[in-house]
Amino acid sequence: MSNGADRIDLVVIGLGYVGLPLAQEACRSGLRVTGLDVVPRVIDGLNAGRSHVDDLTDLDIAAMLATGFSATSDASVIASADAVIVCVPTPLGADGGPDLTLVLTSIRTIAEHLTPGTLVVLESTTYPGTTDEQVRPILEEATSLIAGKDFSLAFSPERIDPGNPVYGMKNTPKVVGGHTPECTTKAATFYRQFVDTVVEAKGTREAEMAKLLENTYRQVNIGLVNEMAKFCHELGIDLWDVIEAAKSKPFGFQAFYPGPGVGGHCIPIDPMYLSYQVRARLGAPSQFIELAQATNNSMPAYVAHRAQDMLNTAAKPMNGSTVLILGVTYKPDIADQRESPAEPLAQQLASLGAKVSYFDPHVTNWHVDGVTTTRADDLVSGLKNCDIAILVQNHSTMDLDVVAKNAPLLLDTRGKAEGPTVERL
Repeated sequence: MSNGADRIDLVVIGLGYVGLPLAQEACRSGLRVTGLDVVPRVIDGLNAGRSHVDDLTDLDIAAMLATGFSATSDASVIASADAVIVCVPTPLGADGGPDLTLVLTSIRTIAEHLTPGTLVVLESTTYPGTTDEQVRPILEEATSLIAGKDFSLAFSPERIDPGNPVYGMKNTPKVVGGHTPECTTKAATFYRQFVDTVVEAKGTREAEMAKLLENTYRQVNIGLVNEMAKFCHELGIDLWDVIEAAKSKPFGFQAFYPGPGVGGHCIPIDPMYLSYQVRARLGAPSQFIELAQATNNSMPAYVAHRAQDMLNTAAKPMNGSTVLILGVTYKPDIADQRESPAEPLAQQLASLGAKVSYFDPHVTNWHVDGVTTTRADDLVSGLKNCDIAILVQNHSTMDLDVVAKNAPLLLDTRGKAEGPTVERL
């Protein structure tokens, strides 16, 4: 913690799903924290005690404010900070790699105010080499300060899992890799003030790659079971029962489950950063990654055609039928819709002539490019007014017994419902 009254222990750049929980935990540990963002709505809301992310309530924000936390757009606060952590989004660019616009803009802003002795950490997900090849030169050239000598530079991949009731910022192990061993030590020491376990990687590239490996592992295994879902259906095999049987093995197997596609920022996006880097650097395809990506991307169309087959069996056409999508977020019990497979599914259904409606207790307004969607007023009325329902996200507040009882037909992509009108993916 800083000793000077005018010093700030930490400035967090980017107050979204990653930056805000980080700032919260740092506040809880007694650090003096300031949040830096460029969105007036976010800044004004936080300073007024309003949360805009699923994992923090208004009471959580009030508790942060009570410790002295504030949000601002004034980048001059960086000059008073002992540490600056960058938590801005890195969306997928048109070329298949990460769009580093927000990261590099943030780094240039830091460079304008960087003082000797400051710790700079990038948490935004990116490809291996970004910290050393993109971030470091900007900081050094703009300031004439040298990383590892005049200031410390590190990468620490975010591991925020929105809606997870067990693992949060404090008890999820934190990987840290510095530009030099001394940078690693300084960054690890800083994080240990508010994170229970810190894992020191060999360097920034290893820390950057660790994040991509984690999510590529998930992408590939989900792609495997999604492919299995397709041919098990054709073979008349209950894949859900197969998985239950396989996971009884106490070693050598971890259960993954099929679904309508993958969502969120991590699984559908992060592996493509690695694939992009391998092609750019080595001129070679990442065969497992690209195959898994193609398989997972094919699931919304597959689900739409499975629903069409179910309607055909009931002597109904998809064209003109009302399809109710249950749950449009990318994971249960949150409002986050980033990369949700519900959107391409709605587009596929509309292309087949369906009228698309939805019910989601966490989403009041759902906008899908090129598709007119109607929100059901309540679950039961939505089910009674549809020709088929598709369970995309099984929020805990949706009673699946009620769903199975009232849906004329139900395609369950999560393997959770049972009943005579239910067909599992």
